[in-house]
Amino acid sequence: MKSYRKELWFECKKRMEFINITQQVQGCLRESGIREGLALVNAMHITASVFINDDEDGLHHDYAQFLERLAPHEPIRNYRHNDTGEDNGDAHIKRQIMGREVVVAVTNEKLDFGPWEQIFYGEFDGRRRKRVLVKIIGE
Repeated sequence: MKSYRKELWFECKKRMEFINITQQVQGCLRESGIREGLALVNAMHITASVFINDDEDGLHHDYAQFLERLAPHEPIRNYRHNDTGEDNGDAHIKRQIMGREVVVAVTNEKLDFGPWEQIFYGEFDGRRRKRVLVKIIGE
């Protein structure tokens, strides 16, 4: 069995952002030489997420609105976590809702997706450099 590991780096200009990383993950799969197996893609920060869904602007807008209603950034005093001097208590909750990682089957050297499925990096406490781990195992 082969194993491949790579870190993808992102710097979001906004506090909340959704970035389609499907092409980068497919590039990792090509580099790996793995034809059959599994690809794990996970955010390596506790205020970010990786998820699979449709690449549609309206949906991303709806996600942002929904998450902000559930865990609004302000007032920051609403979060005990922010008593530490941070201002990202909401981002930790948003990450928990959207999830840490995805696992995608690899079949015939391709990510085995259903219709419209794409991989996204979700940032909830942006404006600094963050990374995503891609780990692919198989043959």
